[in-house]
Amino acid sequence: MNVALESPEMLLLIIPVIVAGFYLLRKTKTKLVEWRMLVALLLVLALAAPYTTVTQTISEEDPSLVLVQDQTASMGIFPEETGTDLYQALTADTPTALVQLTGEKTSLGDAVTQYSGLGNQIVLVTDGNSNSGKDFSDALKFAKDADTPVYLVQPELETNDLSVEMLGDKTVVVNNQNEFEIVVRQASEQSVSYFLEIFVDGQLSQSRQFTQDTRDNTIPINQAFKTLGAHNMNVRITPSGEDLNAVNNEFYKSIYVIPKPKLTLVTGETGSPLAKVLSNLYEVSVVNGYPGAGNLTDSKVLVLDNQFIDTFSEAEIKEIKNYVSNGGGLIVVGGNQAYNYGKYLNSSLEEVLPVISKPSEYKGGRNLVLMLDVSPSTAAHGTQGDILSNAIHILRNENIKDANVGVIAFGSVGYDVSGGFVFMGLPQNLALLEDQISQLTPGDQTKTSLDQGLSVTKEMLEGEDGELDAIIISDGGIEDSYDQSLTAARELKDMGVKLYFIHIRSSAPSQIDKTRTFYAEKLMQELGLETNYQHLDMGERTNIGFEDIVTTPEEDENKSEDIGTYPLLEYSPDHFITKNVNLTTASITGYNQVTPKAGAERLVITITGQPVLTTWRFGLGRVAAFTTDNGGSEATRWASALYNGTNSKLISGTANWAIGNPQAEEGAVVEALDTWLGTPSDLTLIMYDEGVPQLKLDGSPLDLALTGRNTYEASVNPDKIGIHDISGYPLAVNYPLEYLEVGFNNDIEPLILATGGKIYTEKEARALLLKDARQNSERDSNDPVSLKVYVLLAALVLYLGEILVRRIREMRRLKKSQGETGA
Repeated sequence: MNVALESPEMLLLIIPVIVAGFYLLRKTKTKLVEWRMLVALLLVLALAAPYTTVTQTISEEDPSLVLVQDQTASMGIFPEETGTDLYQALTADTPTALVQLTGEKTSLGDAVTQYSGLGNQIVLVTDGNSNSGKDFSDALKFAKDADTPVYLVQPELETNDLSVEMLGDKTVVVNNQNEFEIVVRQASEQSVSYFLEIFVDGQLSQSRQFTQDTRDNTIPINQAFKTLGAHNMNVRITPSGEDLNAVNNEFYKSIYVIPKPKLTLVTGETGSPLAKVLSNLYEVSVVNGYPGAGNLTDSKVLVLDNQFIDTFSEAEIKEIKNYVSNGGGLIVVGGNQAYNYGKYLNSSLEEVLPVISKPSEYKGGRNLVLMLDVSPSTAAHGTQGDILSNAIHILRNENIKDANVGVIAFGSVGYDVSGGFVFMGLPQNLALLEDQISQLTPGDQTKTSLDQGLSVTKEMLEGEDGELDAIIISDGGIEDSYDQSLTAARELKDMGVKLYFIHIRSSAPSQIDKTRTFYAEKLMQELGLETNYQHLDMGERTNIGFEDIVTTPEEDENKSEDIGTYPLLEYSPDHFITKNVNLTTASITGYNQVTPKAGAERLVITITGQPVLTTWRFGLGRVAAFTTDNGGSEATRWASALYNGTNSKLISGTANWAIGNPQAEEGAVVEALDTWLGTPSDLTLIMYDEGVPQLKLDGSPLDLALTGRNTYEASVNPDKIGIHDISGYPLAVNYPLEYLEVGFNNDIEPLILATGGKIYTEKEARALLLKDARQNSERDSNDPVSLKVYVLLAALVLYLGEILVRRIREMRRLKKSQGETGA
């Protein structure tokens, strides 16, 4: 039992008590002083107010619910009475407040944030599509932090609805083929047919009949524009079947065409595939040697192709550094005279680069096994959602993107969920594992046999090279299998496996021994792995860290790899450069040996983990290290496959990223994103030349506010769908954002489960929601219990005892004296 004091400063009174006591003892030398000193000390202790804490389980028979009923425009595809009937059923049994969302904007995040805390539990009757106010994901995380379970009731789809959207850049380069994506969404997963028409500047460009049996259908198209200035595109679908809303069947996109950006290419091979790709897309100045500071000023990006460090003087490298620091882009392409071959190591040029020209040693990669507890206790005590959500959270860790991951589930038995190791470098593999994990449910097991999961893990990791990691995620109810689990865990440790235990604490009795020690914590202590033990309360997420296992040796910096074939992987598939690139069939035959610096981002690597494309920001500029060759070098020819077909998007994407803003810094430059009806668009005007800033929206003057040097801003909110004109700059306004996402949003399911809530159909909600809410209302409360009365009672007993003893002695002395007198 832990004891604390409310007023520890009162203990200072012990000093005068002791001083006075010793003084009286020296004068009287009687036991009475000692007794009274002890009583006084107890009274001082009582003044300090000692207390302890007692854990109590609190539950509410009638939990307080807030039912948020989504009745916004997009909900017309669901029965209107879903939320109303559920509200009536709940309010008959427990206090329930009703909140209705209406109109053409859905603010689910605001509603969840407003009603989180204060003992509430929130019930959402919605499609899960929030498009206004606080971000819905952030609101659910806030609810989790406020210990507010959020339940989601999925309405039953009554009718179908289709929407169309066009994605792609607004600012494009003249005479370049630009890729756009048309996304057609439907609320259901039934087979639907529609006629699709694409218009460019008001003229029909192409049309086709489509059949779709998935929720989303993405249709890529290419379009080039031959003249500068404002253009527009729009796409229209005509469904042949069920479609509730017609307003979202047409989408407008404005296009602003600019001259080709200027690039400077420093190369000794003017006919290389690199030079050809760049020359087709940009206005390229090709030079053999340093271009001069004047040429750099006019160029958006400087490309150094296979250049030896001695090609540039220190003064020229300083000019390059200043150019990049002030916002210029730099791409350094490898080859037999660059990086480790070109003496870049410890040079002034290397200071600008996101890599050092020293080889990365690949140690065999990371092999990670996730062991997930799916025993019945995880469902009975509400930890199942947290176990699965923490597993998915780990999978998204940046440092395991090039790892091999296996997933094992255990209850009474252990079994392989993932079918062996899965390489995490491919986005589709991450999605596969997340889907497999989210579908795990407790089976008919009778207990939590961790040893069975450890046994399957041992089989999976035997014979593997590199770093071996295993993470247990469990409610810790391993009482019945503790001894066997300890033996199995020791065997894994002896194999060199780094073992972690993430303990999701709950009210499960089998997680604590007779001394109230957690079995999970005890297990890791006996293994000597206390630092690898984490305990989480329900709703919390692990912060487990994985170190990058690529190291930099001090030798062999001139070693290169140019034998064999090395398939490439998108290490960061969501980056601007790689998001539209598919490298599944791309490979190279060689590369320069480099190691990414701290703060740099690896975008493309070989399947053996060697960096091929690495980026970072240097000052205001952007720098890309492309550590393979130009595709046509007579000495190497490492990367010819990267400059052909769709793989060349990696080159153009890198150049576009390095360019940043492709518009020339001259005259008046306007920027404004296309928007939705009822949603304002922020407009920015930069005046590079002298003049009075004036802009008109469809002929009406705009009020511009000066927000920076030569920078003006305004907010525009046209009230009509279509293409609008801002002094020659186009702006598209589309249907209200409410109608874009149709049908149920499946992406929010893990976030709902993370709050401790569940997801139901309407029928399931009527039967189970209140029961689950009552169970979730059970919580452990650490209440302080005062010990003052016990201290006072002890002082009183001591005081009365002292008086009683003294009286007895006095009576004995009196009797003795009376007896002697009588004699």
